[in-house]
Amino acid sequence: MTRLHSSSPVGEVLRAAVAASSSGHAIDGVMARRHFAAQPVVRPEPPVLRRHANIVRYSEVDADFDLLIEKAVAAIADGEPVEDEILGHYVNVASLVRAVSFREGKLLEQAIERLSRANPDLVVLMQSIKLPLVKAAIEAVAGNDWRHLEEVRLDCEAPAKGGYTPDLIIVNRARHSAFILDLKRSLASYGDTSRLEELKLKMMASAMVLPDWLYKTQKRLMVDTVGVAIVDGASRPSDHAAGVWALSEIDDLLEIDGAAACMAELRQRFGQRVQQLLEAEARRALGMLTPVAGSVGTFSPLSAPFGALRGGRRVIPRCEPDGETFDSDGFDASDDEADEDDETSWPPQRIRVGFARRLLDA
Repeated sequence: MTRLHSSSPVGEVLRAAVAASSSGHAIDGVMARRHFAAQPVVRPEPPVLRRHANIVRYSEVDADFDLLIEKAVAAIADGEPVEDEILGHYVNVASLVRAVSFREGKLLEQAIERLSRANPDLVVLMQSIKLPLVKAAIEAVAGNDWRHLEEVRLDCEAPAKGGYTPDLIIVNRARHSAFILDLKRSLASYGDTSRLEELKLKMMASAMVLPDWLYKTQKRLMVDTVGVAIVDGASRPSDHAAGVWALSEIDDLLEIDGAAACMAELRQRFGQRVQQLLEAEARRALGMLTPVAGSVGTFSPLSAPFGALRGGRRVIPRCEPDGETFDSDGFDASDDEADEDDETSWPPQRIRVGFARRLLDA
């Protein structure tokens, strides 16, 4: 038997082959690492954050949103306040606050329309569309549970009683579904009043005619599912069973990840601009007032318009030397006591009805 030692030629050949193989693998590993380092590192979105196939980031809509904010702020600042005797110099501040409520709602509508472009399956309708409130639909919604009306579809050209204008109609062509959205900057002002229930009734009645309306007016656009949603911009706790959605849940309505985060950033930036505008107007209003000498917390108007807002004639009682009381027009206050003894005739023999006039032109 022949033993192979390390000093034999065959042993040298084996060691050389092993060394060459090891160095080759090492070179391949280095080249592979260099190739991997040269490629851009792609980190996929965590599975928890990707609920939908479409995604949008604020950096992608930054320029468009800034333009929408600028237009909204400019429209708020361009308002013409009406003189108010109670508000006085602060009427401009109050006018701005009222304008903010209206403009924020429009801003939310335009922002959602912009975000919806990230989902190619969506069609957004928002140009002051008026859906007919068909009488049969109103009666059906008022007298039945909404769940029992899922298969009921009505003709949009049937006799109607008024109409309802939604803020947005979003149609998903891939799913053949549609949403009727009504955006509110905050539902806090609705409270427990009946206004919210009236709004829901109009929206649900409109939903029953929407499939027929879309097919007839939107180039044969067909849907077999219609949902209604009142979106609360303040993102208070939602109630999907009652049709109330928080703005923070808009991702699921649009099927676009990141839409809610973009809307939150939009509202924050818009809020900063509005607060700057209000602060400047408040400082301007405070600059028109000056403390009265010798008093604390009392202000006197510096401009004539503030005093000019006070209208009407004041009746100031005065005392005559004989002790009788008269007003500034010389009317004897004691005459009222004599009138109380007069017999009142009721019911009157003749009743006049009409638009309010001074004593009905009597």
